Amino acid sequence: MFADHLGGEVDPERPLAPLGFLYEEGRELPIGVSKRNYQGLDRVFLNCAVCHVGTVRETADSKPMVITGMPANNLDLWGFQQFLFDAIVDERFTPDRIMAEIEARELEPSHLNRLILRYVGIDLLRSRLLTVRHRFRYLERQDPWGPGRVDTFNSPKALFNFPVEQLPEREWVGTADFPSIWLQGPRKAGEMQLHWDGNNPSTEERNLSAAFGTGTIPPTIDMEAIGRIQDWLIAHSPPAYPFAIDAALAEEGKPIYMRYCADCHGRDGRDFSGRKVGTVEPIEDIGTDPNRLDSYTRELSANQNTLYAGYPWRFTHFRKTYGYANAPLDGIWLRSPYLHNGSVPTLRHLLDRADQRPEVFYRGSDVFDQQRVGYRWDEPTENGRTYFRFDTRLRGNSNAGHEGREYGTELSSREKDAIVEYMKTF
Repeated sequence: MFADHLGGEVDPERPLAPLGFLYEEGRELPIGVSKRNYQGLDRVFLNCAVCHVGTVRETADSKPMVITGMPANNLDLWGFQQFLFDAIVDERFTPDRIMAEIEARELEPSHLNRLILRYVGIDLLRSRLLTVRHRFRYLERQDPWGPGRVDTFNSPKALFNFPVEQLPEREWVGTADFPSIWLQGPRKAGEMQLHWDGNNPSTEERNLSAAFGTGTIPPTIDMEAIGRIQDWLIAHSPPAYPFAIDAALAEEGKPIYMRYCADCHGRDGRDFSGRKVGTVEPIEDIGTDPNRLDSYTRELSANQNTLYAGYPWRFTHFRKTYGYANAPLDGIWLRSPYLHNGSVPTLRHLLDRADQRPEVFYRGSDVFDQQRVGYRWDEPTENGRTYFRFDTRLRGNSNAGHEGREYGTELSSREKDAIVEYMKTF
């Protein structure tokens, strides 16, 4: 009914594909969209996989490899939200029209479900989405995020009904990349600071917070289902690098990596030992874009720590920090673009000074750049698909920081290439 809000004609078998949703053969719903019967009505919405499953292709003509636990490099969550908000104010969003569409598609809901939808469900959906649309009005002063990104903590402010017009300007933009979620066990054992700014050391609270972000509230949370996911993530690992590795160059890069990188990011993709791994690096030292850090406030942490009050799993660990966390690099080859805000397209570019990194590049491709390690970033289109133009000059998108002698940006080109080759083994 609302294909025009997606840019035109869509494939009826893959209607949300223009927004980067992934589909498996023979499946009705995209990866990361689940269906449950609740109060007699089938309902669908997002689950963990929508943000933490992505794809990689060797060439533009290769079949995508679907990989669980990696950032959803294709997903345009901004576009999905805008699609819902545009559809909900469309004059065609009425019970009569929607029921006629259901009949035309021969979906055949039960008589009870038909009555619920016609007289309650559709109007209730419209009312709820209008409420969310109003609370998410902070999006009107942000630039589109692009695929693989989300404003993580301004959305909870909206759900807590913060008066967004009164928020100071430094809080307006907190856009960051989706993270990978592999190997939660070592992170838990090491009591590492989680989220980009290290605002919580509890893997359990991190998972419950993500559930809250997709609409879970205390009376409806399914702790048994979340527990199964948590248990799986304890040891779930990224896949090995599937392309050729220059073993000699990687061996050459290992001691250079140990000297410049291991202290903050671990010895390799499985050994996370290092003096500063999982700790917060002060913003004045790391020098990266401060907007995501500034968007998370003491007031928000205080509100988060009231969530699930009266339950054994009440939040108690959220706190305000003053920098970004030094994260382990497991599966780092799959986590492009780099820095917390995805402002550097490849690992090789990250080892250059900021003034040598691309000022503008394209996001959304899953074709792999084996030389630089990342996804294709320099082509605006591919096979008729137009990619997102990422401008590092926009607020929240700065590619500055993580540079200087201690970060390896003054090394020779050969040494940088060798470090990148070693990190392919992660």
